[in-house]
Amino acid sequence: MELVGTYGLNYLYITAILGLVVLGLAVVFGLLGVMNMAHGEFVMLGAYSAVVVQAAGLPLVLSIPLAIVAAGATGALVEWLVIRHLYRRPFDTFLATWGLAVLLREAIEALFGREYRSVDQLLPGTVDLGGIEYPVYRLVLLGFVIVAFACLMLWYRRSNTGARIKAMVSNPALAAAVGINTVRLARWTFVFGVSTAGLAGALLAPLVRVEPYMGLDYLLSSFFILVVGGLGTLEGMLLGSAVISGTDTVMSAFFDKTAGYISVLSISIVFLWLRPHGLYSRQ
Repeated sequence: MELVGTYGLNYLYITAILGLVVLGLAVVFGLLGVMNMAHGEFVMLGAYSAVVVQAAGLPLVLSIPLAIVAAGATGALVEWLVIRHLYRRPFDTFLATWGLAVLLREAIEALFGREYRSVDQLLPGTVDLGGIEYPVYRLVLLGFVIVAFACLMLWYRRSNTGARIKAMVSNPALAAAVGINTVRLARWTFVFGVSTAGLAGALLAPLVRVEPYMGLDYLLSSFFILVVGGLGTLEGMLLGSAVISGTDTVMSAFFDKTAGYISVLSISIVFLWLRPHGLYSRQ
């Protein structure tokens, strides 16, 4: 029973973390049509923000605002220089952001080297949950993601800004005609998307090995989730995260990580073939 409880908590935790990581890509790709191949590198920027804060001897909690600012500022610059000219042109954004991903990796490698970095945990130790010892930091992350997604869904559905974003996505020309500044709205939507990736990186840094190529794994996982869940809705993203994390957890537990990865890849291929819009899409 204790083993089942541990696997259940791990499943919830992995689902929440994957949802947090993929949120930025879901916003940028699902709402703006920008195929951001540098999404994993924005996660990496957030993780290295934690490395910088720790190396400076500052409280690790400061890595969170630093990660948001670093990813957001980089995203704003990239959007102004490149992305704003390529909206609704997925293949062009694919090429542009692939080049950006390489540039960011090389820049981080030049500054920090190729070696792995480790980051101390904000909340070390475990807590007893009915006989199950579980890491405190993972539980805090799980709670944070649940609250954050609930607030985000409420804001998106009921706020004026959320209504403007929906109008811009549905019909950009009509939205501009009724007075919505679609250029500025698209820019801040893009910045929000990459900022959440930076936030995810800072929060995950104490749990993973931080290195220049860490973003590639998160990019693949994010696309798998969007393929399964569907584009353009938070509900689809969460469903995709649940399916991918569940498959990976079960297969990795019974076999190994390679089996988990192959199973996830197989499910994604099946969805691309039989249900290209995913489980829950606005298509």
